[in-house]
Amino acid sequence: MTAEYFRNKKALITGAGDGIGRALAQQLNSVGCQLWLCDIDADRLQGTVDTLSASKAPVSTRIVDCGSREAIQNWAGEVAGETDLLDAVFNNAGVAYGAYFADSNEDTFQWLMAINYWGVVWSTRAFLPLLSAAKTGHLVNVSSIFGMVGIVGQSAYNSAKFAVRGFTEALQAEYHGTSIKVSCVHPGGVATNIALRARSDGDASALSPQERDARFRRAARTSPEQAATIILSKVARGKPRILVGLDAWFLQLLTQLLPTGYQSITRRMARDE
Repeated sequence: MTAEYFRNKKALITGAGDGIGRALAQQLNSVGCQLWLCDIDADRLQGTVDTLSASKAPVSTRIVDCGSREAIQNWAGEVAGETDLLDAVFNNAGVAYGAYFADSNEDTFQWLMAINYWGVVWSTRAFLPLLSAAKTGHLVNVSSIFGMVGIVGQSAYNSAKFAVRGFTEALQAEYHGTSIKVSCVHPGGVATNIALRARSDGDASALSPQERDARFRRAARTSPEQAATIILSKVARGKPRILVGLDAWFLQLLTQLLPTGYQSITRRMARDE
């Protein structure tokens, strides 16, 4: 199954301004899925809307800082005033921060955690009533392959993505056998703008945003469109764990083969970038 499963359904996406969020919106819109989209950047969000067909299904947008519980709760109240159910919620919004822990800034660490972890928790709590009202409600939380492997210079990002994984897997146990299906997504390298907009400190800040983006894209072999197709196909089948990209599959296998020794390989991979 592909996006066709979502024909004439209702879905909400955070971080829909570009990347995977935009690709999800485009594929869902193409089958007539009504959408509620948010992003922190008005221009990026409008850019997504401009790629959608208004004749396919209604699209509602809101500028939301997913690092703010109040902002998410306010948006949830507005959405509840427009619909009595949601068939799917995609907690996709995320940011990046590169820094060795010793060089990391506490405020920036917390900024990332607020968006990448707490934003998922706050959004899940806010929209669960609407998901519960659907015949089958799909909660889709985007973690990362970095939610499975610890990577040099990614202590903040790893912390958040491991936390999303743990949170989501706990919900999978709690909602087993109910009308709510819970999926945790683990993308590998997807060619989005996340590295271009990432914050950095210490050695990681030696590269310009453009250089950092170019290096990231050399390793990011999966397009946002490919990622969205994989995600929607697996969500439609109710898969609890969704790996995106061959690199994600490789790293997961690595953790199975070398659960305490994989860092020797990932350290070399980081040096060779």
